[in-house]
Amino acid sequence: MNEHDSETISGMLQQRGYIEAPEKNESDITIINTCSIRENADKRFFGTLGQLKKIKEKNPEYVTCVCGCMMQQDHIVQELKQKYPWVDIIFGTHNICEFPDMLEEVYERRSKATKRTKNRDLRIHRVYEDTDKIAEGLPAKRLYKHKSFVNIMFGCNNFCTYCIVPYTRGREKSRKPEDIISEIKALVSDGVKEVTLLGQNVNSYSGVGADGKQWDFTDLIYALNDIDGLERIRFMTSHPKDLSDKLIKAFRECDKLCNYIHLPVQAGSSRVLKRMNRRYTREKYLDLVRKLRQAVPGIAISTDIIVGFPGETEEDFEETLTLAKEVQYDSAFTFLYSIRKGTPAAEYEDQIPELVKHERFNRLLDIMNNGSAMKNAAYVGRVEKVLVDGLSKKDDKIYSGRTEGFKLVDFTADENAGEELIGQIVEVEITDSNTFSLRGRLK
Repeated sequence: MNEHDSETISGMLQQRGYIEAPEKNESDITIINTCSIRENADKRFFGTLGQLKKIKEKNPEYVTCVCGCMMQQDHIVQELKQKYPWVDIIFGTHNICEFPDMLEEVYERRSKATKRTKNRDLRIHRVYEDTDKIAEGLPAKRLYKHKSFVNIMFGCNNFCTYCIVPYTRGREKSRKPEDIISEIKALVSDGVKEVTLLGQNVNSYSGVGADGKQWDFTDLIYALNDIDGLERIRFMTSHPKDLSDKLIKAFRECDKLCNYIHLPVQAGSSRVLKRMNRRYTREKYLDLVRKLRQAVPGIAISTDIIVGFPGETEEDFEETLTLAKEVQYDSAFTFLYSIRKGTPAAEYEDQIPELVKHERFNRLLDIMNNGSAMKNAAYVGRVEKVLVDGLSKKDDKIYSGRTEGFKLVDFTADENAGEELIGQIVEVEITDSNTFSLRGRLK
């Protein structure tokens, strides 16, 4: 979600005539788009701000802008106002579309400033708590010509006890299906072959069509599957409590829907899941996995797992390990629980000591990495269709791309292949594997 927001910010600036600088030391403007999911992101943010202060001291005309989820937390904004006076613009997740105008306003204020004008009078701090409006038609500077992110909804209504997202992204708001379809058709006409539908919980998408009809997420998938020229559909993130049999059926019936799902489990213990307010049990989750694999044998499944949630006992953690072994994930994002100020779990008194969290994390990582390596090894000898993303920076005969199951593949081709392979879906024979990727050669 943040990555796509950054693409939008870049697109809006490009539309106004701004040009991307190769290095931050060579730029006139820096925008930091922040994330609040984990504490480490906060620390990196403030460290980066310290570096920008030095640039600002050398070049007073330099403009520093900060945005994203961290800005939706009042204590962060207050700290920025008090301790970081070199930050010129603060804006949040709900008013990204206003950023170019805020930037122009800063320049205008500077041009009208006198020696008596204090620096704080020139700054703009504009953060909204939430909004019912969805800005349509915003440009985006895509990282890839052949694939694109597409927001289908914003916000979250789930309020998992560890998560800050509902407070920083607001309540759920779904885009109109016609607007999504029109955007994707325009992207396809611009060369896009693959779209990734974005939402904090895409399974709860609820758009209202022009005829007043209510669309659910699966209705949208079927409609997108009919778009000529579109070859792959992905989505994230999917909440297990809202994963319907109707959507599972769509995996089997929609040829463009990739046989891959990111299905965050977070914990393998029903007791911990209840404390997390996830609203499903271990048994319910495993039943969903079974249904998915019955509908689409070989479907790739990845997940998120939090280690050391408050009150997690050794028995609870063992249940997470056994679930991981039973599901046999293709890959996983594993995290140490991080206290997020303002969330219910931050107030729990039974926090897990850091040493215990790290020890458990390492045990889980061993299982997940071994499982991923075994899954990848099974691909050796197969021929996979790979959407080519680009060339290696070190070797222009090595290409990189993703299978339908989101496996990263590095492969070789003959010397005449050239860059025309980029953006194409090609057949690659898998010759080798490791924990995180596959290797092969162009068929």
